[in-house]
Amino acid sequence: MSPTDGDIPQVIDRLAAATNDHDVAAIAGCFAEDYVNRTPAHPARSFTGREQVRRNWEQILGAVPDISCVVTRHARRGDEVWTEWEHRGTRRDGAGHLMRGVIVFTVAGDEISAASFYLEPVDPDADPDTGGIDDAVRRHVGLDAGESR
Repeated sequence: MSPTDGDIPQVIDRLAAATNDHDVAAIAGCFAEDYVNRTPAHPARSFTGREQVRRNWEQILGAVPDISCVVTRHARRGDEVWTEWEHRGTRRDGAGHLMRGVIVFTVAGDEISAASFYLEPVDPDADPDTGGIDDAVRRHVGLDAGESR
């Protein structure tokens, strides 16, 4: 599906366009005043309020001035919209910025009232410390390299 299919709410298209236009006011305007952001993988990062969205994007656009985004896939059921995003750009220090993941939005009218946020930095392919799936599983379950059980 493309991000412009008829089943995606206009507010999601507006959010992507505002992000690509680097328009903080328009980005914040996509969210309800009492917006709730849940970040299940990092609970301390969860927050409430449109003003925090504004502060977040002021920092993001200040640090990654050429950021662009695309909604690569989406699905909708009622007021819930599952979206897969890619954000990319160049940080002020010259390093690449690449994030991918899913954001599950709850849409109320023409605003986003809530989201579960699963967007994460992409591991660099060239990083030898990243390892493959076997290394990742071992790290996540606390096994030493080469240990299997």
